[in-house]
Amino acid sequence: MLASQSSSNWNLILIIIGGCSLLSFTIFIERFLNLRKSEIDTNQFVIDMRDIIKEGNIVEGIHLCERTQGTISNIVKAGLLKHNRSQSQIEGAMEIAGLVEIAQLEKNAKILSIIAHVAPLIGLLGTVLGFIQAFAEMRLSGLVDISATRIGEAMEYALITTAAGLVVAIPSVIAYNYIVSRVEGFVLEIQTTSSEIVDLLVHREEY
Repeated sequence: MLASQSSSNWNLILIIIGGCSLLSFTIFIERFLNLRKSEIDTNQFVIDMRDIIKEGNIVEGIHLCERTQGTISNIVKAGLLKHNRSQSQIEGAMEIAGLVEIAQLEKNAKILSIIAHVAPLIGLLGTVLGFIQAFAEMRLSGLVDISATRIGEAMEYALITTAAGLVVAIPSVIAYNYIVSRVEGFVLEIQTTSSEIVDLLVHREEY
């Protein structure tokens, strides 16, 4: 009875850890594809946009942003739509657009961090349950009739759940840090590109 109940607990724990693994993998693939989709050739885009703004063809610049469809182009588009406003208003529009785009890039990434922290704890719970069963077997059987097989099985499951939790947590940590580093790269591109576009829009009549 005790062994059957503990086996059920272990199965439930392994199912939960397996669910965490599937969720982590799904989120990483979705974020990876989203980041790839958001990338553009920033250098070429800025060169094209510089020529367009110098010519005063703002409408063509907006169309270029719509055709490009990336994080940087969406932010630049927000600035172009305010091209006839003051510098502070242009910067404000691009800053708001930047916050929206960054939020989209970071979407669901925090879940990876949560899984990385929770999975080992779930595995540790399985370990504790395994040791509880092992000591329960010893207490119920007595020192004379201890079942080495049952105790060994309890210890084995205890270690399996710990290992399973770590197997899920380690890739989740790597995946989370990878996504964070990619987002930080986008933030740097956003800052440099936005600054240049604002300068071009504000001083376009001087070129």
